[in-house]
Amino acid sequence: MEFDSTTTAIAFVALIAIGVGGLLVAGVMAAGTVLMMVLPAMVVFGLLCLAIGVQYGQHRTSGR
Repeated sequence: MEFDSTTTAIAFVALIAIGVGGLLVAGVMAAGTVLMMVLPAMVVFGLLCLAIGVQYGQHRTSGR
């Protein structure tokens, strides 16, 4: 399975939107808390995982 930059960005934004939307609709936390604390944390963690995943994928395809 190959991902280009556009597909990866769409999947990333959709995953974050589903997570934040679910928290907002569920009413588990106040909306301000979700938007000011949870959303940035999800974005930072997602970018970190994406960077690690890309590096791992490059390592796997390099044949070392």
